[in-house]
Amino acid sequence: MAKMRRNSFFPSLAFSAALMAGVAPIAKAAPSDDAQLRALKAEMAEMRHEMMGQISSLKAQLARNESNQKHLGSRLNDVANRHGGYRSSQVASGPAEPGVQFGEEAPPHKNILAASSVGRPPSDRGDTMSWKDFRAATRADEEVRVGGMIVGFPKGRFTISSEDGAYAFSVGLAFHEDFGGFMGMSPRGNETKGDFAGFTENARRIRIPFTFRYKDWVANVTPDFGAGSADGATTDQTLYEANLNYTGLHNTILTVGYFQPRVTEEDSESSNDFEMMERPVITDIVRKIAAGDARFSFGGLHYDKRWWIAAYFTGQSFGGRANTSGANTALVDSQTGGTFRVAGRPFVSKDIDLHVGLSAISAFKVAKNSSTGRTTSFSDQPEVNLTTTSLLSSGTIGNVGSVWAAGPELGFRWRKLVLKGEYYHIGVTRGDNATNAASSTAANFEGYYGAANYTLMGKGRAYNEKEGAFSAPGVEQEFDPAHGHWGALELSGRYSVANFRDAGAGVMGNQQTVWSGGLNWYPNRHFRIMLDFNHFIVTGNGTKTAAVENIWGRSGNSVAARVQAAF
Repeated sequence: MAKMRRNSFFPSLAFSAALMAGVAPIAKAAPSDDAQLRALKAEMAEMRHEMMGQISSLKAQLARNESNQKHLGSRLNDVANRHGGYRSSQVASGPAEPGVQFGEEAPPHKNILAASSVGRPPSDRGDTMSWKDFRAATRADEEVRVGGMIVGFPKGRFTISSEDGAYAFSVGLAFHEDFGGFMGMSPRGNETKGDFAGFTENARRIRIPFTFRYKDWVANVTPDFGAGSADGATTDQTLYEANLNYTGLHNTILTVGYFQPRVTEEDSESSNDFEMMERPVITDIVRKIAAGDARFSFGGLHYDKRWWIAAYFTGQSFGGRANTSGANTALVDSQTGGTFRVAGRPFVSKDIDLHVGLSAISAFKVAKNSSTGRTTSFSDQPEVNLTTTSLLSSGTIGNVGSVWAAGPELGFRWRKLVLKGEYYHIGVTRGDNATNAASSTAANFEGYYGAANYTLMGKGRAYNEKEGAFSAPGVEQEFDPAHGHWGALELSGRYSVANFRDAGAGVMGNQQTVWSGGLNWYPNRHFRIMLDFNHFIVTGNGTKTAAVENIWGRSGNSVAARVQAAF
């Protein structure tokens, strides 16, 4: 319609110009006082006035038509976006190339760099989203279309997918490099110093999550080239996860394969979100009973805005059948166990989040060695993985029937302040191969922690519904000192206790207490620098004759830093 009116408008202008051009010479040549000429001039003036009115009317109508076309185009964009479609435009410069298109959204699309640098860190594991959530995450960022494929960064992770998102492949990175050392660790008596260097370094995690998708079926394979506590050790675990997931049920993820079953609040968080460089020692020990990294698992989780629940049957960890050293030497029976966790948010508002939960874990049957039978032990570093020496230890516990742990979780957020804590009781039941009264008595241990965190700059920590835990702070303005932008900054503190002594059950372990403080800076969502100070106090292990590290009890300090990259 607009085109037809435009076509009639321009001939009218041409006719008017020609008419006036033809009459003008006649008017100029005629005598000025001729009556006919005056009448002709008056008629021409009237025609000119009428023509100008028609021109103004046509211009206004054309403007209305063009406005209507723009409004219609915007409506079409809205409809396309609501139905998961896209309107595309060719590259503006150069000849049109039908195989290369850039996504176009209404409202105007976001800049990839700006969108990916503002927010919270990506996960350290394969991001197992449903097909619906994956398409929504893809639409939230600008993408480049190449030959019918979409290349983008949903949630900050490089992803290639088909146009409908049915097929997709993504690759990420979780890189944690630690460095620092210990102070005040001089041995006493006939103690040995142990591995407490004044300065050392450790590639704590080098995980590369690969995620393969077909609609609601997702496979995650994440190798880990980092070292738990000994940088470059060839015996360290080289796999973090390798699992198959189904996400077609609402807010539900079903999983089978090598996985990290989510148990305890701290273990449910991505390591990219930790308040301190390491978990509290009690949660780290509890999760290793029948969960931990690369544990064979079969089960699932379900979440909603106000609650979260998960349960898994578990087997051995990756490499658990190796028979070269330690507890795996001459292994004749593998471990089986299970985990359960439920969490809820009984009160939620803009400024407040209240979290309560319960975690339980059990090794129904611990691994059996042909020479030592079924045994277990508990030990860990002083909440910094720059040493291979564990001052905290239960020693080896023999004649074990099963191992279990359970305890409550509590968390509270008020604006930018987060308080949280957990308590766990660990029980060891005994088998039928008792050699004395002590070896037939069940052993009981306990541990707990309390932590506080405050975001000084940036968006405060928020509740992650999919993890049932608190996430990292959000970067509102990435680091740009020229414009007064400094990223996000948070301050953390923690008090942690674990006790593994039960004389009545013949377990002469010890107790560890750790006071921790830390400062974390996020220049953007993909990078973080952490600085932690730990003061630890560990009681003696009861062994007075052997030349070991902790005969009389040790206290000491550590200062450590971490550089982190997360994609």
